[in-house]
Amino acid sequence: MPSMTTSKVRRWDQHGREHIVHVRKSGVRRQLSCDTCGWSEQVQFLPWLKAGEHLADAHRATVDPAS
Repeated sequence: MPSMTTSKVRRWDQHGREHIVHVRKSGVRRQLSCDTCGWSEQVQFLPWLKAGEHLADAHRATVDPAS
């Protein structure tokens, strides 16, 4: 069984609330899951981009703490 690795994409909305999408990797697939709304999706390519798009579209969370 492949090892499971995790990371997360964090963004803040205009009200200062933090939203997180967890990216779990197992093999070539990544499972995305949102802490805020429970949204979940499996992707193979560009999981962090897809997570950022979800946060921007669903939660209007666009402030990147790394910037």
